[in-house]
Amino acid sequence: MSKDYPSNLPKDELELLNDFLPAAKPGGRPRSVNLWEVINAICFVLVEGCQWRALPGDFPAWQTVYTYFRNWRKDGTWLKIHDALYRCERMAKERHPSPSEAVLDSQSVKNAARVHEAIGYDAGKQINGRKRFMTVDTLGLVLRVWVTAANVSERQGGQHVLERVQQMGKSVSRLHTIWVDGGFRGPNFMMAVMDICRWIVQVVLRPEQSQGFVLLPKRWVVERTFGWLMGCRRLVRDYETLPETSETFIYLAMIRIMVKRLA
Repeated sequence: MSKDYPSNLPKDELELLNDFLPAAKPGGRPRSVNLWEVINAICFVLVEGCQWRALPGDFPAWQTVYTYFRNWRKDGTWLKIHDALYRCERMAKERHPSPSEAVLDSQSVKNAARVHEAIGYDAGKQINGRKRFMTVDTLGLVLRVWVTAANVSERQGGQHVLERVQQMGKSVSRLHTIWVDGGFRGPNFMMAVMDICRWIVQVVLRPEQSQGFVLLPKRWVVERTFGWLMGCRRLVRDYETLPETSETFIYLAMIRIMVKRLA
């Protein structure tokens, strides 16, 4: 049994995840590891930002923890857990399971020194690293993300992540409007979204004469979600070799938020 680390999920929160965790594979040696300990170890890496090899010794072996994390990323378990909790959270807020509006934005973050795959330079924000394209509903809950090199344009990345949202099927059956900032403005992008996804794109621009911080309608929701993610040290920079791993950690951060609310 591991110590009571701040990143640990309490028992009542872990019990909410029981129904979504895969059963042990038939045949072979019986599962001996405690899945709750594995999840708490993964949360420790996410929140504290440590290397897998630096996991405290009272957790299961880091190789075991990483194997579960990797296998559940590849078979879609993390995404299934995220989507199930997403629907539960919306219903808990007395909302329809499918949102009617979504907000799209991007965030550029620096990469770690040893990360070389999918790296680029964002000239607008003067950041060398990766860019996170994120769609959230009006509650700030993540729908889909796409992590790529930071030199990918807003319109190209925005179209790609919206195609991922469309693949959610019935979960977004009521969706009709996408709110974006000026970086996504342009007739080609708007027409592509309308032709492929059948959604309307609404651009929210900053007032021309304004100075300093301005609270913009709709757009502040996704900025708040970016702030939630910064509470996890693993997400302050992009330390992952694969962009897909970065996406998984973002979904994990949202899983922690939603399970705490639902518990």
